[in-house]
Amino acid sequence: MILTVTLNPALDKFYWLEHLPESLAPSEEGVTIRTTKSLTSAGGKGINVSVFLAAHDIDTVAMGFLGGHTGQVILRDLLARGVSTNFVWIDEENRTNVALIVRGHEYCPIHIHEEGPPIPAEALRIFLRKYERMLLRASYVVLAGALPPGIPLDFYQDLARRAREKGVRVVVHAGGEPMLRSLAERPFLVKPDVREGLRFGDLPLHTEEGVIAAGRRAIAQGAEICLISHQLTGDILVSAEGIWKFEAKTPLSAFRNLVGADDALVGGVLVGLHQGADLIESVKYGMAAAVASAEVEEKLCLDRKKILAELEKVEVRRREGS
Repeated sequence: MILTVTLNPALDKFYWLEHLPESLAPSEEGVTIRTTKSLTSAGGKGINVSVFLAAHDIDTVAMGFLGGHTGQVILRDLLARGVSTNFVWIDEENRTNVALIVRGHEYCPIHIHEEGPPIPAEALRIFLRKYERMLLRASYVVLAGALPPGIPLDFYQDLARRAREKGVRVVVHAGGEPMLRSLAERPFLVKPDVREGLRFGDLPLHTEEGVIAAGRRAIAQGAEICLISHQLTGDILVSAEGIWKFEAKTPLSAFRNLVGADDALVGGVLVGLHQGADLIESVKYGMAAAVASAEVEEKLCLDRKKILAELEKVEVRRREGS
């Protein structure tokens, strides 16, 4: 079983627009934005990974905190998609995240993210008790996404330590200080979330060399493997054994929705590993899943035939001297 932890779940809402108003500045007339299509689904990085895994018939359990009407909608969506759950319920409402996608500019969506509800201390204690029990069944645990208000920055580090002590491989799919602190617990795989800034700590990630330097630092600080996205159609894998560059020959004009692509990447890697593929082939499948997801309007591409078609287009190159 693969366990995913999403501490700050969301209801994801997508709106497609033919164009943005010329000015979004407040005015006496107000601003009206008309959409041509919308979609809604359960969201949060770990939740997205679980949905992807369940579509590949892999036993997965999603954990975190749910609350209010929004939490009920998230839960119903997950159960309908075949995801087992073990959430802790809180009184506050879960957040709603909105993405505005302009036709012709799908590769640069506009995100509106809510902060999410604060987590009471008692709910946190209940979560930790449940988490300890779920680790007894898990082969991997995915710690994913942003922390909600009130959760300490070292919480992923604590969860990673608990998992490692039980022999469970840890995947950290998050960004910022929570991800950096988790490195001390030697996670199996780190996939930094760089949506809010192309940085790994104090290292910029604007160039291939910068990405490689960040990957090497992650390995030096404890991670077994570091996978960092470089541009929209490339990823760089860094481990103690070497450095590999993965690239998909896909034009930006083919993209329809980028929001879930990173999560499909992580899910695809885990699918490959679960099915017995080696690391490089698993990352190739993850890359294909990410590209296929970016090419559909739904957040995740769950069509295995389409993913396999994209797999044929993924090129892998080992960096010389690594």
